[in-house]
Amino acid sequence: MSEQVQPNQNQHQNQNNSSEEIDLGQLFKLIGDGFRKFFNFIGKIFKGIFGLIIAFMLFIQRHIIKFVIAGIVGVAFGTFLDIIKKPVYVSTMTLEPNFQSVQQLYNNIKFYNELAEAEDSVALAEALDITQTEAASIKEIEAESYSDENQKIKLFDEFVRSLDTTTQKAIDMEKYLENFNSFDARFHTVVVKATDNKVAKKIQNPIIESISNNDYFKTQKKTRKDNLNFQDRILEKQLVEIDSLQMLYKRVMEKEAEKPMQGTNINLADGNGQQNKELALIKQIDEIKESIVEIQQERANKSEIVNVISDFPRRGVEQKGIFRSYKFLIPVALLGLVLLALSLLELNKFLKEYSLQQKKN
Repeated sequence: MSEQVQPNQNQHQNQNNSSEEIDLGQLFKLIGDGFRKFFNFIGKIFKGIFGLIIAFMLFIQRHIIKFVIAGIVGVAFGTFLDIIKKPVYVSTMTLEPNFQSVQQLYNNIKFYNELAEAEDSVALAEALDITQTEAASIKEIEAESYSDENQKIKLFDEFVRSLDTTTQKAIDMEKYLENFNSFDARFHTVVVKATDNKVAKKIQNPIIESISNNDYFKTQKKTRKDNLNFQDRILEKQLVEIDSLQMLYKRVMEKEAEKPMQGTNINLADGNGQQNKELALIKQIDEIKESIVEIQQERANKSEIVNVISDFPRRGVEQKGIFRSYKFLIPVALLGLVLLALSLLELNKFLKEYSLQQKKN
């Protein structure tokens, strides 16, 4: 009986091995078909792109004369426009707004720029206290922030120092830098583009005065000045009190030194305590002096509502560059129009041929 069971088990095992081989063969065949289809798909994409490139080159070849004529005409006309147009001069001024006046600066510059774009020389002349001719020469006025990574890190450090210890732990520098906007920067540049190379210098004071004459910022400046003076007086008073305390310690030590020695007992604890007190006073004096220096620096930085870091130059610099010239812009625009027109004609021709083929079929 056992001899009959053993052959049946071997036969069943052979059937399982053959079925596993068939399953693996089908799996490898499916994988191979998948790779083949994928590479065929990629090949079709490259063939399609190559076909489009060849078709575009053949299109250019058929109409090369038209493109050459359009390019020559565009360069000639653009050169003529460059010769007769008035040169544009660029002037730049760097400012440091204080007392949160940066928003007002950007609002004013935006207002001036809108008047310049609308060519409203009357209103612009009145706003900037210049003549209408000078106002008409202004083509663009813009403001932008000026800051690098080092300045951003310094601003972050100053911001963190102004917070309490608990809030400092919740502030992340990376998130602060991600949310950094133009209003957070310390320095800002005002750029004026005009056909008159001297007009920027004339509008420098009106731009600054439009912010400095604001009553809110005047109040902020006065309050800040009074607070700094108050802090300065307190620190000076503390220095006087510490100086008096030092003199008192000195007199006490002199009195102690005048006393006759009694036996051989020496009180080292009192001497060390006196020395520690004097060292603490010296440390406190250094801290007060540092605070006074910081106040003087703050007073200098906040002496004006808007600090002028660099003035507008007496004469602006002429704006140059091939990409801004008409001899570049006109040919590009003309070639683009020719390309569009010829493409539409080719498309119309293709649609007509396709329609005729559909009717024949």
